[in-house]
Amino acid sequence: MRLRVLGILSVLSVLLVLIASNTILASAGRELTQELQINRAASLNRLAQVAFDAGADGGEATQLQAEMDRYSELYGEGVLIRLQQGTLRSGGLSEDRADVRDALARASLNLSDTTLAPVQPFGTGSAVISRSFGSASQVLGAAVLEVNQDAARQKLRERWLAVGLAAAALAALLLIAAERVTRWVLRPVHRLNAAVAELETTGRSGQLPEEGPPELRQLSRSFTSMAQSVSDSLEAQRQLIADTSHELRNPVGALRLRIDLLQLELKTTKDRAAAAAVVTELERVEEILDGVLKLAAAEHRAFEDSAGTPSGVPSAGDRTPIDPFPVLQGEAERAGPAAQRAGAAIVLGSPPQQPALIACRPDDLAQMVGELLNNAIKYAGRAAIKVSVRARGNTVVIEVSDDGPGLSSEERSAAMQRFWRSPRHRTLSGNGLGMTIVEKLAVANGGRLVLATAEPHGLRACLEFPHAGDVPSGNTNRQAGPHG
Repeated sequence: MRLRVLGILSVLSVLLVLIASNTILASAGRELTQELQINRAASLNRLAQVAFDAGADGGEATQLQAEMDRYSELYGEGVLIRLQQGTLRSGGLSEDRADVRDALARASLNLSDTTLAPVQPFGTGSAVISRSFGSASQVLGAAVLEVNQDAARQKLRERWLAVGLAAAALAALLLIAAERVTRWVLRPVHRLNAAVAELETTGRSGQLPEEGPPELRQLSRSFTSMAQSVSDSLEAQRQLIADTSHELRNPVGALRLRIDLLQLELKTTKDRAAAAAVVTELERVEEILDGVLKLAAAEHRAFEDSAGTPSGVPSAGDRTPIDPFPVLQGEAERAGPAAQRAGAAIVLGSPPQQPALIACRPDDLAQMVGELLNNAIKYAGRAAIKVSVRARGNTVVIEVSDDGPGLSSEERSAAMQRFWRSPRHRTLSGNGLGMTIVEKLAVANGGRLVLATAEPHGLRACLEFPHAGDVPSGNTNRQAGPHG
């Protein structure tokens, strides 16, 4: 946008300079032409008067010839005068030139032609002016004067040079002014655009400075007020969800206690089965409440970390780079018993030769890997679950894959939506929030979650983080090995 606006203003500035320069130069050309024309017309009139006196008296033309020679010597311009007695010439002007013949023909018809064409800065040759002389009823002769325009052309070239330099300086000033005006006008627009992107990504936006034209200052004030209202509303919604989930745990816990006490009093198998079904539903409610609380915490973390950056990308300035392999090792060990009960096996890959550091909170990484392992154990069946970390260019990839049934492309696209569950897994316990929590925590730590198909079948969940640099001191000792 800046280039488009600056381009338009630049073109308008250049056009303005060209129009002004053309007007000044055209005026200068007319002025020099008029000055030359007046001067030469006066000289022609004087020579015509001398020629008239010589022709009217019928005397010798010696004085006239001398006058013509002096003029030609002084100005370097030719003169031709045709009398009834003959034709007088000076300065090399003769009837052989077509323009001289035309001028004599017009003068013989008693037509004077003392008008000069506008002087051009670049050109050669001379022009002629002419007039007739005689009485009111009789033309006694014609006078033709050669007009040398070289001096006028030189003056006009000097003026062109001066105007050109002035135009270049003016154009440079206008372009600088256009750039300043463009920056002044568009700076609030760019800041507003960045604030809109930040509000869309983080749900928050800082206060915009009131700069630029009055309309943009008012727009900045209105946007700041709107963004604050949106941020407050989103924060209130997140807090309401978290508080509601937290508060519901108490009555749900009390209800479960009462059902447990009630089960002790039940005698028949049918009544105990009904109570067990109620307990199962309560466990599902508790699981959903736990998931909602985790999701609320993850979203709050993501918004908090990204709110301070204009681009919405979380800053790693408050996180010390860590080696993710020990975290993966610990989560693989922790999930091992559950995998054995489900008939699955967890295999931890070998660590990279050089630690692949990431700027991520260890607790968040442990929660993400734990959620991915729990999903694989729960939904992949009797599968081999592989956990690994590797560096890929400037990216560190933490991968949890299995050789279970996997998900289709449509299911992978929907897997990170809240409460989404595959139709094939409706009979299994779960709340549909695991992938959403992992995705939010990954974003909060500057990474992302990518789901893909494992070869030859299964699901591959990859946590991708930017490489955080060199190994910090005291973080090189680690253990590796397979677990199952």
